[in-house]
Amino acid sequence: MIDPATKKASWKQRLFHEVVDYWINVIYLAIVFASFFIHQRLLLASYHITYTNYGVAIIEALILAKVILIGDAIRLGRGLEDKPLIYPTLYKTVVFTFFVAAFKAVEYGIKGLWHGEGIMGGLAEFYEKGWELVLANSLIVVVAFLPYFAVRELGRVMGGKTIRDLFFLKRAGK
Repeated sequence: MIDPATKKASWKQRLFHEVVDYWINVIYLAIVFASFFIHQRLLLASYHITYTNYGVAIIEALILAKVILIGDAIRLGRGLEDKPLIYPTLYKTVVFTFFVAAFKAVEYGIKGLWHGEGIMGGLAEFYEKGWELVLANSLIVVVAFLPYFAVRELGRVMGGKTIRDLFFLKRAGK
């Protein structure tokens, strides 16, 4: 989410902005994923099933934030910037959701290699989880991405500083 003014900045400034963007993404995604994991824990607790995989939310947020930065670096989801904001917001949400799904498949392939099962063994584990779980995880990513890309698109049109000021600075009361 680099502003146009930042594009001509030094590599140190660009690196700083990339790191800040990464950690903003991590915090946002960790909050969203943690809320879903807490929901899952409370739901399972009603059936007297213990669920304690809270660290997964943070790990997923760390990975997904990096995937978003990679998608941005390769200019993924570009092309509808001149349309009303709903179009690029929905388009980027869908494109990045598929991008995350592809990264998830690659992650399982690497996991299969790491455990000596080969790429296909890792992918088989991914597909064994069932379409229901893949669909549920994709729905969570869509729910996380929709407001994320809406705010980013507003920032692109209005300027990142304006959005930050609107959210984080006290405005004159009426």
